[in-house]
Amino acid sequence: MHLYAVSGKFIGLFTVAFGFLTVGNLCAQEEAAAERKPARVVVIPVREQIAKPELFILRRGLKEAIEQNVDTIVLDMETPGGALDVTFDMLKALNKFPGKTVTYINSEAISAGALISAGTDEIYFAPDAVIGAAAPVMATGGEIDATMLAKIVSYLKARVRSISEGKGYRGQVISAMIDIDMEFKIGEEVIKSKGELLSLTAQEAMKKYGEPATPLLGKGIAKDLDDLLNQLHGAGNYSVVKLEITWSEKLAQYLTSVTPLLIGVGLLLLFVEFKTPGFGVFGVGGIVLLAVVFFTQYTAGLSGHEPALFFAIGLILVFVDLFFIPGLILAMVGGLMMFVSLVWSMADFWPKEPLSFSGDVLVGPLTNVMIGTVLAVVMFLAILRFLPRGGLWGKMVLEGAVGGEPGGLRAILGGGADEPRGAVLIGRTGVATTDLYPSGQVEISGRRYEAKLLLGSAAAGAPVRVTATGDFGLTVEVIS
Repeated sequence: MHLYAVSGKFIGLFTVAFGFLTVGNLCAQEEAAAERKPARVVVIPVREQIAKPELFILRRGLKEAIEQNVDTIVLDMETPGGALDVTFDMLKALNKFPGKTVTYINSEAISAGALISAGTDEIYFAPDAVIGAAAPVMATGGEIDATMLAKIVSYLKARVRSISEGKGYRGQVISAMIDIDMEFKIGEEVIKSKGELLSLTAQEAMKKYGEPATPLLGKGIAKDLDDLLNQLHGAGNYSVVKLEITWSEKLAQYLTSVTPLLIGVGLLLLFVEFKTPGFGVFGVGGIVLLAVVFFTQYTAGLSGHEPALFFAIGLILVFVDLFFIPGLILAMVGGLMMFVSLVWSMADFWPKEPLSFSGDVLVGPLTNVMIGTVLAVVMFLAILRFLPRGGLWGKMVLEGAVGGEPGGLRAILGGGADEPRGAVLIGRTGVATTDLYPSGQVEISGRRYEAKLLLGSAAAGAPVRVTATGDFGLTVEVIS
């Protein structure tokens, strides 16, 4: 029995040990498989002048890359420079990406291009590439006032230091490209003298200085993008997606600058549509303009499709309240959803980050929506004030149709000045002059009024009776 007990213990220990070895082998195999998994790379072009289209495609590409767990972003750069404000927005966007960021200077990275390069983790060069000359100038190409120039240069150098910490000589190199009065030395060797701006070829950027010897600026030289990706991840060990600036990014550059106007005209057209019977050109026009707003914000990399869906639900609720289930509750909820969706579409939220409702995120979108709303109100009042009475506009201000005499609110509430308001029309009968779904127009004693049914609908020509009056029209019922 003692022998069997010992044998049993031995077999048990062997089984446990074998189990640990098996689990260990499986874990090792999983780790090895993970290591063999191809790296995911997204290449984003930074070409021509640094302007809004470059920002839009960068922001959109980065957000998609974050959602898809991309490993590496490569900026395929060939630019003579551009706008500083766009440059800072691009640097801010690059800082959101958790993986590796690489600039590949395909030909040149001048001025703003050099600053953007400094914001990435690594800088690679094509064999004949050039980087440098990042001093600020006026948009027209002229010189900036000396005092203002000193302030801008000081700020730029501080920004460069903040994004270049722990990256060798990068901060000093980019500063020497910005400040013409700076002397740049490593040891006793003068890299740049005062009175000139630093520019570097690929070979100069790769030259090593100091102890231990460190390249001046570059991480490496690659003959083309494929060579670069092979150096980064190994041949065949990556999958790559190359983005391109499309016509939509270029169009969005101009449309985003008139966003408040698009919102204002779109809301005005929808309001006019709600105030007139049927559904026609005003409703279609309003929806199209607001769709353009959502399209431009999506193209600008600010939002996905969710805000547009949110807006559509809100619009449907308002429509249901006005035409099927009156009561204002659905209209208020729908209006709030529409307002929130417009702000949401312009807010710069990033994937996998907690939602931040700080002033920096919401001030711009709220300002645009408020300006658009005010524009809609002003344009509507201008229509009522300056356009001729009668026709469509007469329906909107509820004027009488017979004799062209305007009625305003008096037309809603009753006839002459000596008659009691409201009570005079209650109980009177008339006929629907338009379809009531449930809102439309009725004719009573030779005058037209805005009216609505509490329940159901009625075709034009149906006999009706007034049951109540309000500030914006009559409530009627169909006479059976």
